[in-house]
Amino acid sequence: MFLRRGAYGAAGLGLLSSGLLVACSDDKTSTSSGSGAKDFGALNYQLSWVKNSEFSGTYIADDRGYFKDAGFSSVNLISGGPNVQQDAVVQSGKALLGISTPDITASAINKGADLIIIGAQYQKNPFCVMSLAKTPINTPEEMKGKKIGVQAVNEPVWNAFLTANKIDPASITKVTVQFNPEPLTTGEVDGWFSFITNEPNTLKAQGIDTVTFLLNDFNYPLVSETYMVKKSTLSGGDRAKLKAAMIADIKGWRVSVTDATIGAKLAAEKYGKDLKLDAKEQELEVTAETALILTEDTKANGIFTITDKQIEESIATLKLAGVDITKEKLFDLSLLTEIYSENPDLKKSPV
Repeated sequence: MFLRRGAYGAAGLGLLSSGLLVACSDDKTSTSSGSGAKDFGALNYQLSWVKNSEFSGTYIADDRGYFKDAGFSSVNLISGGPNVQQDAVVQSGKALLGISTPDITASAINKGADLIIIGAQYQKNPFCVMSLAKTPINTPEEMKGKKIGVQAVNEPVWNAFLTANKIDPASITKVTVQFNPEPLTTGEVDGWFSFITNEPNTLKAQGIDTVTFLLNDFNYPLVSETYMVKKSTLSGGDRAKLKAAMIADIKGWRVSVTDATIGAKLAAEKYGKDLKLDAKEQELEVTAETALILTEDTKANGIFTITDKQIEESIATLKLAGVDITKEKLFDLSLLTEIYSENPDLKKSPV
């Protein structure tokens, strides 16, 4: 089952060592919403995709009652998908917050939406080029003369990536494919464009070894799985409610990055049960996404934080893809700064 959306904008137009996966099974840090309130009512939370393990930390926060402890009577995790415009849902007020990507949110802002990014789950762009281990492609230069499978919806990112690395598109044979990576396994293509969290783990679960390189490591850095909210939420009466939600989510993700099995099991057996997910494959995906979430920067500054350098790099990468916006219009990290100032225990590295 190939549950993967396409390129950024489609909806709106290494691994950790096993030693890191044995940490605490619950987050015992004491926190405060800073609001003094404990009756926020229902929380509507828009996800960027279907309910697979991509949202493992949020499942943990809900399942373990972190949102309830923060003052929410119930949590409505709204599934995303190819026909869901998550930024529009938040803009309409039907959800307090949502997960998106910088280009979708930036494009919406440039069209007049009252949105802003307040943090990022992924510190690294999850797009990669995958190849079979027996015939590896380790760098962009090594793609020359090869056949690379690229989904039509991902072509804007693909083209921008080639531009960033000064590679002539004519030097590579681009093959239009869907999301099932079988053409790579049969030799129809030499490489495959995908999220590092998805197709590589689909094949790994089948016993097929692959090699990947991240676009992020070759001139295409971009934070992803970004939290977006209405700007008015940050300055209005719902700021305390948003802060409480983010604290609960941080607590859930602090657990997720210490043990991939917890969120994977929740995805397969509870939140994404209807998708008939394989728990072992979902565990591989959680482990892969943890490597995008838990970096030296987030270990030092706190989960979801974004450095000034990452903001500058993300703005430059968006421009390569034809999305021109200033950092002031796209990012506001004041809420995370406030959360970690008031809750220093949450800032400590979870591993």
